[in-house]
Amino acid sequence: MKVVAAVEPGGPEVLRISEAPTPHAGPGDVRVRVRTAGVQPIDLAVRAGYTPPGAASGAGTVPGNEFAGSVDEVGDGVTDVAVGDEVIGFSMLGCYAEFVVVPVTQVTRKPAGMPWEVAGAFPAAIMTPHIALEDMRVGDGDTVLVHAAAGGVGAVAVQLARIAGATVVGTASEGNHEYLRTLGAIPVRYGEGLAERVREAAPGGVDAALDGAGGDALAVSLELVKDRGRIVTLVEHGRAGELGVRVVSREKRTIARVAAAVRYYEEGRLDLHVRGVHSWSRAADAHRQVATGHGRGKTVLIMD
Repeated sequence: MKVVAAVEPGGPEVLRISEAPTPHAGPGDVRVRVRTAGVQPIDLAVRAGYTPPGAASGAGTVPGNEFAGSVDEVGDGVTDVAVGDEVIGFSMLGCYAEFVVVPVTQVTRKPAGMPWEVAGAFPAAIMTPHIALEDMRVGDGDTVLVHAAAGGVGAVAVQLARIAGATVVGTASEGNHEYLRTLGAIPVRYGEGLAERVREAAPGGVDAALDGAGGDALAVSLELVKDRGRIVTLVEHGRAGELGVRVVSREKRTIARVAAAVRYYEEGRLDLHVRGVHSWSRAADAHRQVATGHGRGKTVLIMD
């Protein structure tokens, strides 16, 4: 099969369409012919040489941990999914590929009305904020500060927090403020004086914060949130322990979280904005787009 692999650690230019052995579904597995795959910041780190815990390392690494496609092979013992079913799912690595094999417990149905580009970017955009909000114990009546709120993860966090009954203050550039209002957030701009602007937007105080930007955003979160156990950083992993804040655990990733969000999507309560769709032959461009750190929503590869 064809894959997009990092032939050596480096910049976007090391991504190449290569060949790899075609996998087959073992007991309890499904093989999916991939239609689309989301592109995330961790993919950029993998391309540059980072090896996630438990993953095999070395040249020829195939990034990607979320996908959408059609089941084309099922292993022994699989009864709930059949060949031809359209699914969305996740894997540790290897999703920039024609085929991916995962346990059946890592896929869920793709709604017929969900575009493929949305489906391919859905799992990670959902699970990260879903886990974070759960860890922060966000519920009805809380006020939540979401940094980088117009991004792929941030925008979903805003919507999930609103579904949970929370008030959301979201940081973003001024060009994204109207977008945040459509999601139900109170927008505030980045930059000097951020803490004061958040206090004005949330005079009753901030109960929890999701840091998707790092640096000053985390500093402001520490200043405004009394209980550091209700702060999650998606960026400052190296400092989280010493500061007493949380990070998102990969071990908490489950397809049940994605399935729940699929229902919200079908009910019209949750949307996912896609800012860029790239052919997998242009994977380097997709990585460059994600590397800018700007723009609304997710970036997606289409396996054309």
